[in-house]
Amino acid sequence: MTTELPEYYFRVRENGAFAFRVDTENRHRRIEMDQIAAINIKNGEIRPHGDRDLSEEDLAAINAWIADRKATLAARDIDDILRTVDHLNLTAHWAQTRASEDDLDAVTDALLLAMHDLRSVLVRKKADRLMKNG
Repeated sequence: MTTELPEYYFRVRENGAFAFRVDTENRHRRIEMDQIAAINIKNGEIRPHGDRDLSEEDLAAINAWIADRKATLAARDIDDILRTVDHLNLTAHWAQTRASEDDLDAVTDALLLAMHDLRSVLVRKKADRLMKNG
């Protein structure tokens, strides 16, 4: 474990984060976190907390966090989709080997509609890409 704390801390929330400056150089030698901004990752808005003016260093740290956070969320999206492929495969195996008629009656329509919707979107998007590239 490192003895040095980062200069900034970001408390993640649903649409972004609150940015804090971490201070350990105080007379009580305690960790203090001073909120400096609220960040909305969806629209890129950075709102200084209170009457605060953000320094270039603050903005650089916040923008670096935003870029890293967007990359993390994008990677999670792809991972979630790949997990969905696994779940579809497991669902097919379940339906073929273990599902009772009552189980199948409970899920078939919802699964068929969701898969039809997904297939329609994927086919349309693929056709759009082929037309654009071809």
